Amino acid sequence: MSMKAKEVMEGIGRVFKFKKGKIEPPESYLGARLRKKTLDGHDMWTMSSYDYVVAAVKNVKETLKDNPKWKMPKNAPTPMTSAYEPEMDGSSKLGREDHTYFQELIGILRWATEIGRVDILLEVSLLSQYQAAPREGHMEQALRIFAFLDTFPKLTLYYDWRTPNVDYSKLRSSREDFKAYYRDATEEMPHNTPKPRGQSVGSTAWVDASHGANKKTRKSHTGYIIFLNRAPILWHSKRQNTVEASTFGSEFIALKSCIKAITHLRFKLRMFGIPLEEGPSHVFCDNERVVTNSTMVESTLNKKHNSIAYHYTRWNVAAGVVDVSWIAGMLNLADAFTK
Repeated sequence: MSMKAKEVMEGIGRVFKFKKGKIEPPESYLGARLRKKTLDGHDMWTMSSYDYVVAAVKNVKETLKDNPKWKMPKNAPTPMTSAYEPEMDGSSKLGREDHTYFQELIGILRWATEIGRVDILLEVSLLSQYQAAPREGHMEQALRIFAFLDTFPKLTLYYDWRTPNVDYSKLRSSREDFKAYYRDATEEMPHNTPKPRGQSVGSTAWVDASHGANKKTRKSHTGYIIFLNRAPILWHSKRQNTVEASTFGSEFIALKSCIKAITHLRFKLRMFGIPLEEGPSHVFCDNERVVTNSTMVESTLNKKHNSIAYHYTRWNVAAGVVDVSWIAGMLNLADAFTK
């Protein structure tokens, strides 16, 4: 430990009481297991929800022993039945006690997604929409998700600090083109940031939308995932609030939500004193029309509702916050969070 670091620790020690003994690296955080592991010859931190998942499944099994009405399936290969559509479920509504228990199960599952179980994010998001009036079919599918976790309890996220192996210079930058139309476009900067320290990081995002996915309301579903370097940091899956008449509209709404999350993340990183790489965050979308309208300055859009998302996206491109590029649907990581 350097002399300056010792001085800092002594200063903290005069205000707060340290535990006696050697200070060890963290092993857990809010139910997640933290470990340092090696990938491709490089050491990096990892996060696993294994302990939380095992404890949660055990708790559900114990609870179901006293409730013979419900059973957890065995060896579930998928989180939900492949042909199941929650919005079309016509089974009986749950009673008061089962209703409360369903909400508890969803709360447990939602935290599991927060600490790394991205493989059940879409299914949990779909079932979360029915917490106000769940049905028996919804309860069965929630228990199936726990059965899936029981079958596959291990999933580890690697927080890879290395920069992505992508040549961003080949991606078309539209900032200068848009500057003539959005002359006031500048990224919001915090005025009291600490001095940046450490290795700079860059952010990359994948965004997708499932148009008209809900067969009852025809509302679309948004999904995106944001990486810092090669480390997954934010993942999101949620039903859109509006009914979009076209895939183009639903994809633009999803893109707007993703860019909002990116702007918040960039602001937060600066307040933490983490240096950001020069240039914008890179967003990949698999809808060519959306990418064209986000990169071609001459494109226009007249529908007011979509126009807000349209100009919000282009304004952030002009401000240098993001650049939008096309990627094939089969390579879009956010596809798993929408369908």
